[in-house]
Amino acid sequence: MIALAIPFGLVIGLVVGTVGGGGAILALPVLVYVLDQPVGPASTASLIVVATAAAFGATARARDGRICWRLALAFSGAAAIGSLGGALAGAAVSAEALVLAFIPVMAVAAVATWQRAATVGDEAERPCPPLDLARIAVAGLGVGGLTGFFGVGGGFVIVPVLTVWMGMGFQRSVATSLVIITLTGTVALTVHLVAGARPDVGVTVTLAASTAVGAVVGSSIGGRLPQAVLGRVFAVVVASVAVLLLLDTLFRGGPPDA
Repeated sequence: MIALAIPFGLVIGLVVGTVGGGGAILALPVLVYVLDQPVGPASTASLIVVATAAAFGATARARDGRICWRLALAFSGAAAIGSLGGALAGAAVSAEALVLAFIPVMAVAAVATWQRAATVGDEAERPCPPLDLARIAVAGLGVGGLTGFFGVGGGFVIVPVLTVWMGMGFQRSVATSLVIITLTGTVALTVHLVAGARPDVGVTVTLAASTAVGAVVGSSIGGRLPQAVLGRVFAVVVASVAVLLLLDTLFRGGPPDA
């Protein structure tokens, strides 16, 4: 079972490092359906996996000078507050309800990613935008709530928010998203652990280590690959996973609560 975590972790890491997020959308189903982890521990494990991958990916991207550090720190502060409420709400929801609530979020992420990919090719490199604290607070609280509630890194929402809501260029959005995922994921993880969550150590460590390797590789090649194609492929993958989760929950009862 642990051996299966290595190839899946590499793929998740490649996604995180290349497109700046989306790893948890893949990590949570992999942990539950492939690695046979209950939803509760899996949501905590996904935070460890994605935060680790994002940290390694951000380190690789920092060398390019594309991270907007001030925006990332301000965004993460607002997201940390949102993640506290999200984590408390998620702990009070059944596994079936959690998965069903996750599906429309994935659908929205797929549509936003597809639309974003359509404009990537024509985008010029833009400088970091000025800090708009009102916009950052709204976006950060919303993303933080998702991070805490679903046990995800939030990158699949952060990158579209940074590009559309903040007017940031795609490459800067990807790099800055990795920093935000690291910080917000760490806060949400702390809340989960304090609340008593105990993920499987062997599975989590193996998946996190292989995901970190994939993230470094994805970050190094991300700027050289056609981002529009990658974005559209990622959107299709997310939509497909959402459909599979919906079918499993409706016709097979979904994953166990514990």
